[in-house]
Amino acid sequence: MEAKDIHKEMLPMYGEHCLSRQAVHNCVQKFSEGRTSIEDEHRAGRLVEIATLETLQCTEDIIRAERRVTVDTVATAIGCSRGQAYNMMHEGLGFHKVCSRWVPRQLTPQHKSQRMGLSLQHLQRYQDEGDDMLSRIITGDESWVQHYEPEKKRASMQWKHLLSPAHKKFKVTPSARKVMLTVFWDCQGVLLTEFQQRGHTVTSASYCKILTRLCAAIRWKRPGLLTKGVLLLHENAHPHIANQTTATLRSFKWEVLQHPPYSLDLAPSDFHLFGPLKHHLSGERFPDDDAVERAVRAWFQQQPKEFYTAGFQGLVKRWDKCLNLYGDYVEK
Repeated sequence: MEAKDIHKEMLPMYGEHCLSRQAVHNCVQKFSEGRTSIEDEHRAGRLVEIATLETLQCTEDIIRAERRVTVDTVATAIGCSRGQAYNMMHEGLGFHKVCSRWVPRQLTPQHKSQRMGLSLQHLQRYQDEGDDMLSRIITGDESWVQHYEPEKKRASMQWKHLLSPAHKKFKVTPSARKVMLTVFWDCQGVLLTEFQQRGHTVTSASYCKILTRLCAAIRWKRPGLLTKGVLLLHENAHPHIANQTTATLRSFKWEVLQHPPYSLDLAPSDFHLFGPLKHHLSGERFPDDDAVERAVRAWFQQQPKEFYTAGFQGLVKRWDKCLNLYGDYVEK
């Protein structure tokens, strides 16, 4: 009689306490090989306890001495199996192996001190002025938008059954064709969207022209803000801090909020706007620059006012986190 037939006859008799089909198969195989006794074979006894205080302390010392140590290395050093070493590292000590996170730059103590100083300065001003300060901030930045941005692997995740065939995703590189986007926005929405002509770069002269158009857009879309006073927040790229740009901003009587260098995590466009925009455009192919521009402008218009307000509220939280991290990068 085959193992599956034996298992079917055992199920009505033993119910939920019945051996699994695999266990029955193993027993049938052993008896077909010559085994005659149904008694359990003699064993050496209870396994030696590995996860003692001494071995746990030794394991922790090994990990702290070399954070990239492998489970096999720990098992060899302790004198146990790989599974026992894994359980001690994960369940006994609570260690989990993770990849390093990419950051824009290795911050020096001077950079961290500058980040903390400006974050504290902006927070103190926010405490004095409240949301009136956020309503006056206009932020802007540049970013490349590809004609085709491949869909991220995580975005293609889908539910599957254990018996379902595995879904394959072919590796695709971004298109070489792209367009430079410059956008300015506040807590209510986008004020100005500009696309650089192909073959041209952002210079102080072109940036000043964009700022002039931004001033007109503010006068039209935010009546009274120019009189109230604009707080401009942009990064320290050369066109943003050139003498010509500084003179233009001085003629507008705009106040520039100081931004620490190498601090994309404190720029609302980088941590709040560009990521969702490019996620929305990923996986879609655009035939030309005009199609890209239409898609970008349409996405900006589709976002509710609360989306843009959340970006500036997140900026306040990041200023506070930057202080709590002693000037280090803020991840979320």
